[in-house]
Amino acid sequence: MKRSITPNQIRQNNRSLIYDFIYKNRKVSQQDISYALHLSRPTVTANLTAMEQDGLVQKNGLIDTEYVGRKAFAYSIVPDYRISLGVEILKKEVNLIAVNLYGEKIGRMEYRISFEPNDSYFQAVSNKILEFKASLGTADEQILGIGFAVQGLVTPDKKTILYGEILSCTGLSITEFSLRLPYPCSFIHDADSAAISELWAWPELTDAFYLSLSRHLGAAIISKGIILAGKHGHSSTIEHIQMQPNGVKCYCGKRGCMETLLSLTSLLDESETPEMFFANVRQKEPSALKRWNEFLTNLAKAVNMLHLIYDTDFILGGYLAQYLCQEDIDFLHAQIQQMTPFEEEHDFLLISRMPRHNISIGAALPYIQAFLNSTVI
Repeated sequence: MKRSITPNQIRQNNRSLIYDFIYKNRKVSQQDISYALHLSRPTVTANLTAMEQDGLVQKNGLIDTEYVGRKAFAYSIVPDYRISLGVEILKKEVNLIAVNLYGEKIGRMEYRISFEPNDSYFQAVSNKILEFKASLGTADEQILGIGFAVQGLVTPDKKTILYGEILSCTGLSITEFSLRLPYPCSFIHDADSAAISELWAWPELTDAFYLSLSRHLGAAIISKGIILAGKHGHSSTIEHIQMQPNGVKCYCGKRGCMETLLSLTSLLDESETPEMFFANVRQKEPSALKRWNEFLTNLAKAVNMLHLIYDTDFILGGYLAQYLCQEDIDFLHAQIQQMTPFEEEHDFLLISRMPRHNISIGAALPYIQAFLNSTVI
């Protein structure tokens, strides 16, 4: 027997439709909403009044409209009605970021805290998160959740580190943080986090191979707008593909992995910052330019191999993305063209649209997306 839709479900659906329309169009009038959604003016007015009282939407000046002869009130969502926090955990630092419902940064802090898998570390990080939250002036009910981006693979339920050799944190449970914080908490692989931020910044993106060129190498496969996890949780771990079997030892225990050739750790000298290195590269300093060309040649080899497996766009992201220029892309294309058996179009190598803070922002975004996808707003 077919179940009928209740009046309450109709009201809730109208409310969600109106909120979604305002969210996507940023600033609209009642007339815009009524015309676009085919809803009566009284229905729109009643919903806007209720959502304004609930703090979801706000009047935002006046707006020209073609449906009336005078300016009408403009409505927009309240961007910080709910916010989410992203935490990037590294060996010697912790980066915190807060984003609003548009994924826009509303606060960021960096702390020098060396990772140690013990109670004092988890408490220290939790205390910094609480201090950071207090500095934002937000109420507890505004916090949707906290995503912890880690240099390791996580279980499908986002509660446990499946493989964490870089931080020696395999088996770590999210309860070490959730028991100390009054908000939902979850782990996320840092490469997946970066890819999520890319999807957010690039709504039309559907399929791509995302390369996170950061302190450590990472990757994510995006298919039909979804990041593929794989059967056993280690899909896209290209960092452990061997390129030089007798090369430098990787943290995984093998030698010559992509990680040892295509990470910032492998590119830079111990006391060198990316800013220092790329300043020398752009000034054509011989030693830096030689290292950079070797790095790009190895990157071309890796991309060519992966592109032969998956013929799709390749997005060069991570910390390195902000330093890339067209000259580098042209060099990569030229190298790949020499290696591949096919005539390659110069259209599949792309630079990240969100090169800064992408990992911490990406860690926060799943909570924002879940809220926006919710049928109860």
